[in-house]
Amino acid sequence: MRGRKIISLALLLLSASSFAGAQSARKLKAEVIGLKLENHRLSTRIDSLELLLDSLQNVQVEEPAQAAYVPDESFVVSDSLLHSWVFSKQICMEEFPDIEAETFTSSVTDEEFVRRFAAMNSFIPLIFNDIVKKYCILYTERMPQQMSIMMGKSKYYWPLFDEIFTNVGVPLELKAMAIVESKLVPTATSRVGAKGLWQFMYGTARGYGLKVDSWMDERMDPIKSTYAAARYMRDAYNVFGDWYLAIASYNCGAGNVNKAIKRSGGSRDFWEIYDYLPRETRNYVPAFIGALYALHYHKEYSIAPKEDELAVPVDTFVLRRNVHYEQIAHATGLTADTIAAFNPQYLHRIVPGQERECVLRLPMESSPAFVAASDSLHLYRQEEYLNPVTIKKIKDAPENGGRILYTVKSGDVLGRIASRHHVSVAQIKKWNNMKSDIIRVGQKLVIYRR
Repeated sequence: MRGRKIISLALLLLSASSFAGAQSARKLKAEVIGLKLENHRLSTRIDSLELLLDSLQNVQVEEPAQAAYVPDESFVVSDSLLHSWVFSKQICMEEFPDIEAETFTSSVTDEEFVRRFAAMNSFIPLIFNDIVKKYCILYTERMPQQMSIMMGKSKYYWPLFDEIFTNVGVPLELKAMAIVESKLVPTATSRVGAKGLWQFMYGTARGYGLKVDSWMDERMDPIKSTYAAARYMRDAYNVFGDWYLAIASYNCGAGNVNKAIKRSGGSRDFWEIYDYLPRETRNYVPAFIGALYALHYHKEYSIAPKEDELAVPVDTFVLRRNVHYEQIAHATGLTADTIAAFNPQYLHRIVPGQERECVLRLPMESSPAFVAASDSLHLYRQEEYLNPVTIKKIKDAPENGGRILYTVKSGDVLGRIASRHHVSVAQIKKWNNMKSDIIRVGQKLVIYRR
């Protein structure tokens, strides 16, 4: 009897031990899963931060402070449309005035400007000075018609921007940067290949998760590019701890901002490093403030938003087969140009749903007609709009994100440039009709990025 009790007790203890072991194993497994998820989240965040930090490594501070400015093309949105404005849907470059050399006058007194700035109650502290005043006058009194056009476009873009900026956790005031960058033209293209509302260069776009291939360029996708711009600004603020410096880095790169900080003796005040920044960046932050002022006080200058076709409710559809804009136009009564305005990211007016799951945006009033024809609209004049030869050419085209122009910097060699852009030396020589590997500082090289 006593033996049976001992055996029962042993079995009970063994069972309890097994239960505790199982509980411990489950707890350990849950902790491991939690650690893996946290590791994935941190890895994703680190990937984007590394883009910023890379440009801060090995910064060589040259003396004197007036040394020539070399854009950090490997990282930044190095050429905004501050000096290359885009009008309508066509690429039409116009030189932006040298604001520092201009003399602007206004009926608005400095005291009134200061009062208005305070009343804006901006999350980003707004500084008023002579250079900022010039940009306030420029946007409100010198270019009222263009501001009217942009205000009309903003009815479509601001709700998108506000939602995205809120989700990412950056100030809503940053949306004024899109006015300085592209004048709210999603197909805007700069002279060095920056594209879209936020003027992303190819490398930065890919680093922030935007697809650029032979079918589409998500730098021109208003929603995805805005998410990328918001994440960039959040990361830049985490590096510099100041919104003005973050905005400046968007224009000239974190490396150049860091150079200016070092040359100024370590100051992190934008206005104290102002003279050490590239000229375009010196103008960029005041232009941002001027655009923000114009957005707040356009009514005081009798600037009314111009009607824009984008300012309507929009529906979103997911497509899983190739469809041409002309086929959608036939089914909905819209024009192909209107469809392109809502979907500027597709490079050949074809939504490549067969290649990948794709999003199509259309005015809501056209939704019923599109839904009714959705199963058969791809068959309309299929041989013409979805010709197999055309499709094959698009597929076979290099996924390079378009032609870029690289400026040779001091210390560059052809092999290093080729490696940085993931192409071969032979390709660079072929694209530029080069007989040898010799390059010189300042030389422009055409490169088709993969």
